[in-house]
Amino acid sequence: MSTSQTTFYVVAYDISSNRRRTKIHKILSGFGQWTQFSLFECYLTEKEHLTLQAKMEKVVEEKDRIRLYPLCKNCLQKIETTGMALPSEAQVYIV
Repeated sequence: MSTSQTTFYVVAYDISSNRRRTKIHKILSGFGQWTQFSLFECYLTEKEHLTLQAKMEKVVEEKDRIRLYPLCKNCLQKIETTGMALPSEAQVYIV
């Protein structure tokens, strides 16, 4: 587990422009794992959360929608998945 506290977020987006949608996808790829079309799962520190929000705000327009759903540890344990495995936080080792 990392030294800073992280929160698990499900990020869903609905963006009409292919260009803006691709930009948001690339931004989110730097913060989490793409799990479904227009859906990412991310473990974020508060700083990463604020950085992600700021980057996405530079791309989105009024007609776009991005929603971040934080899940507590208890809720995370209750996620039901059919098919692929449950999400997990990446282990980071500093040498």
